Amino acid sequence: MRSRLLIVLTALAVGATITGCGKESSTAADAAKKAATEAADKAKEAAAKAGEAAKAATQEAAKDVATGAKDAATATTDAAAKAADATKDAAAKAVEAAKEAAAPKK
Repeated sequence: MRSRLLIVLTALAVGATITGCGKESSTAADAAKKAATEAADKAKEAAAKAGEAAKAATQEAAKDVATGAKDAATATTDAAAKAADATKDAAAKAVEAAKEAAAPKK
């Protein structure tokens, strides 16, 4: 009778251990699944933020290029205006010199 009781108690202990491990492993698996899901969500969020940051950086770079092009156009216009003024001055001086050369000498 003692051996049967010992066998029954051993079977109950083994069954309880297996059941306990099964619950713990299931709980651990659920926790791992939850952690993996949270990690995936955070990775998606980080990727979205990185995409937004890249878009913003591209827009800023485009603005800088546009500003640079605008500044270059303004500088070119200023240089052309100065060149035109210099050409007018040179033409006026050339006309004065031609008049003086053509004038009769006294």
